Amino acid sequence: MAGGPIFDRAPRRVYWEVTRACDLACRHCRAEAAPEPDPEELGPEEGRRLLDDLARFGPPLPHLVLTGGDPLKRADLFPLIEAARARGFAVSVAPSGTPLFTAEAVRRLAAAGVEAISLSLDGATAVRHDRLRGVPGCFERTLTAARECAAAGLPFQVNTLVSEETLGDLLGIHGLVSTLGALRWSLFFLVAVGRGSVLRPITAEAAEELFEQLLDLAGQAGPAITTTEAPHFRRVAMERAGRRAGGPGERHRAVGHSAGIRDGNGIMFISHTGLVCPSGFLPLSAGNVRTGDLVELYRGSDLFRALRRAEGFGGRCGRCEYRDACGGSRARAWAATGDPLAEDPLCRYEPVVAAPLGQV
Repeated sequence: MAGGPIFDRAPRRVYWEVTRACDLACRHCRAEAAPEPDPEELGPEEGRRLLDDLARFGPPLPHLVLTGGDPLKRADLFPLIEAARARGFAVSVAPSGTPLFTAEAVRRLAAAGVEAISLSLDGATAVRHDRLRGVPGCFERTLTAARECAAAGLPFQVNTLVSEETLGDLLGIHGLVSTLGALRWSLFFLVAVGRGSVLRPITAEAAEELFEQLLDLAGQAGPAITTTEAPHFRRVAMERAGRRAGGPGERHRAVGHSAGIRDGNGIMFISHTGLVCPSGFLPLSAGNVRTGDLVELYRGSDLFRALRRAEGFGGRCGRCEYRDACGGSRARAWAATGDPLAEDPLCRYEPVVAAPLGQV
């Protein structure tokens, strides 16, 4: 069985934190956002130079995700989208569920050529969602925004935190996401960084049970289901496909083109001040776009090169026969041990035999 790809030439997705400013106070915020912009964030001209640098990766260009904070708090967001589209980037945006996210904002995003946006729902009810988001009314604003996206023909995905606080509500959230017409439901498995360190992660056993439930849901009508910081979902999907003769369709739906993608391998994150990191959940920097060569930082820095070589991972992740397609969450390994190459503690799988290099 061929292993997952190694993205040496270019990342598949680039996440640019265009600002840390946000009017929410989410209990699990990776960015530890604040109401006002950081005076050190990249300015308009620096933003355009960043887009020029990213274009040097060449075709096929990475997919550019503008995130935050709340991108709508950045004054030049729409000129940045226009500049990115002019350079050939597919662009997605991750706005926050605040009063800034109006029907007019949705129409402007659609008219600007944004490919998709992401919304966040961390509860199936207003009480549960707003408790995590820290601002009353966020739940209803998010539902309204989803309906506005559907009316404007703007595809959207719904992001949901997976933690002890949300685990029992996930099936209800899935039902709600399905009624809204979301293209994708993406589950973000808690990594204890930023304000997320005050929340409780689920156990490895609970994660395994949840993966099986998600695969059951993926076989039904409704949004495609993906995970963030839980690449061992791919291993569970592959195991199930192996148990079911003639089931390649399910494996493709659950794993698809994401095989091998993880922090630093197919993913690059650029902070609001220009730090180049493997992901937003792994705040280790290879350099800064203000002083370094962005393309070379991704292709040649010791940090990114190490994260792209699963055979160098420690513990079970390095021995695992699924290491290339999965590789574990490098962010969670770092949060748990201080070593981004350590094993992922959310996975309970015991490797059968060490994998030959480049194979799973």
